[in-house]
Amino acid sequence: MALSRRTLIFGGVASALRAASPFPAGAAPTSYGAIGAGEGPVWHPELGLLFTGGGRITRRDARGVVSTYREDAGANGLLFDRQGRLHACEARRKRLTRTELDGSITILTDRFGGNAFNSPNDLTIDSQGRIYFSDPRYGSRKGMEIRDASGEPVEGVYRVDAPGVVRRVITHEVDRPNGLLVSPGDEFLYVADNNNNTVGGARTLWRFELDSDGSIAPASQKRIFDWGDGRGPDGLEMDQAGRLFVAGGLNHPNPPFETTKKQGGVYVLSPEGGLIDFAPVPVDEVTNCAFGGPDWKTLFITAGGELFSIPVSAPGWTPLSPL
Repeated sequence: MALSRRTLIFGGVASALRAASPFPAGAAPTSYGAIGAGEGPVWHPELGLLFTGGGRITRRDARGVVSTYREDAGANGLLFDRQGRLHACEARRKRLTRTELDGSITILTDRFGGNAFNSPNDLTIDSQGRIYFSDPRYGSRKGMEIRDASGEPVEGVYRVDAPGVVRRVITHEVDRPNGLLVSPGDEFLYVADNNNNTVGGARTLWRFELDSDGSIAPASQKRIFDWGDGRGPDGLEMDQAGRLFVAGGLNHPNPPFETTKKQGGVYVLSPEGGLIDFAPVPVDEVTNCAFGGPDWKTLFITAGGELFSIPVSAPGWTPLSPL
């Protein structure tokens, strides 16, 4: 079988870069201020950066002009597909949507087995256009409708193959799924397991092998990195050298749930979990990151409603970034 250019990049040339820091010497995150950047950063070559917070989706264009992109969205994670359509985990309305190129909104799913989701949080896409999204429940656990055969509530990961065609790929294999990433070539599904409001809860990044049908191989579950009793992993991305960029950690303790043993910022990991570098972010609730800029060599970071950026040496890997 012939290897694709994507496979060659991640399997060959990039191998020499994986152990090197992606940050220029002396570089540190630069703040653009508290502009409502709570979560869900995603870059579009024409629109600039979108992010979520305060119930809305906000746009910051390439000139730095900030405006409201969509009011009353109630969204968390955002993602553009290869056609440039915006997908949103609308946590408040408990649904996953796609904004079509004409501006209309398609509900991809809002129920599973006749029951409402908990609060769709983050999403990723594979090479076939299948959308995977996490469905945790933070805060009050009252009213959770999706349960297993024994009546236990489920905080799962789901795959949407087409509007209304939904499969659950993770049930109880992780504690509380948050950030997700399908690796290039659909080889792995990375899952940020972040039960940060429970003493002793999971704060771990896991990796599962993906089968060709889009299901996980449960026996392949591998612990990539553990934040111990600190703030666990949230959103994550991968660059074209195969390095993982994971938002997590905490700068001020949150007893009895979280310590500051792992500082707040972006952790740069190898695909196997080796710590390559760390970019500290001074604001707590470091929630997510996204590659963007004209050359895809800027890492944007959302933290506590504030937006940061830091330059990187290799472009990010996203559905819209060219290889």
